[in-house]
Amino acid sequence: MFEMMNTLEMKTILTPLILLPVTFGALIFGLLLKGIDRLLVARLQRRIGPPLLQPFFDIIKLMQKQSMVPIGAPRKLFLALPLLGSCSMFLAMGLVPIPGVYEPSTQFGDLLVLLYLLAIPAIVLMLAGSTSGSTFGAIGFSREMSIMLAYEGPLLLVLVSVAIKTGLSQGEFITFSLMDIVRYQQLNGSFLFDPWMWPAVLAYLSFIPANLGIPPFDIPEAESEVLEGPLCEYSGPALALFKIMSTMKTIVVLALGIALFCPGTNTGMWATVFFVLKCSLCFLLTKSLLRASVGRMRIDQAFLFYFKWPEILGVVGLFLIVLQG
Repeated sequence: MFEMMNTLEMKTILTPLILLPVTFGALIFGLLLKGIDRLLVARLQRRIGPPLLQPFFDIIKLMQKQSMVPIGAPRKLFLALPLLGSCSMFLAMGLVPIPGVYEPSTQFGDLLVLLYLLAIPAIVLMLAGSTSGSTFGAIGFSREMSIMLAYEGPLLLVLVSVAIKTGLSQGEFITFSLMDIVRYQQLNGSFLFDPWMWPAVLAYLSFIPANLGIPPFDIPEAESEVLEGPLCEYSGPALALFKIMSTMKTIVVLALGIALFCPGTNTGMWATVFFVLKCSLCFLLTKSLLRASVGRMRIDQAFLFYFKWPEILGVVGLFLIVLQG
């Protein structure tokens, strides 16, 4: 008993140290993906485009500048919001397993905690837009709230479908442990190749562009319309933290999709290689090609789209899982 307690205490102490390379590596990987995306989109549109490391240069440049606070804005809240958003995504990355590479401790949270953490960036953007005192920020706030209400429903249906599918196989009705979900697929095959799960897979793929602000769903931060909306008045390190938040959210959403539907059974170096390849492929398909080929929707069009197709896919997926069980 004494040795067991020592092991648990040691694991609790070492967990933050283990998280450091995971989260730092996720940030580096995310910035590289953004650089590849900008370069690829430029080439698809027959432009030269920026250098591959431009996202790194942007962060470094912003960190060297001063953060300006608009007159009348609550200074402490205005500057605390980007820090809160970026910290929430670093915490979320610590809850997402990278199969064969990293397993999060179950004592820190499960799928429900991750669901709440994923909502924080959108809430932070809404608060940023409302506290800035800018008209463009207020418009971005209303658009962010509308699109969030639209895509949260399909996401919840997808997570419940996967949780019920795994729970029923374990003699329970539902389980929200991501590690249980990953281990079940490693033993029984990935959900990506299960026809009963295809509606849930499609619903999750539909959720990604709106959550990450990818065209045609980049309506809250439309540069040509509302000058980046909630971020219009941000500059310097505060704006850099928002860019870090966006980068980390990209990796969290992609890694969560891999854990939910295609974790794989590799370990060691090959597990890392396949994780990077799967994230890159999903990112380029759901962002680069969309961004280069489609225009921006209106907010009402995006809202109706999510309440129609992804919502229906989520409901169908949940119905099929319950029927199968």
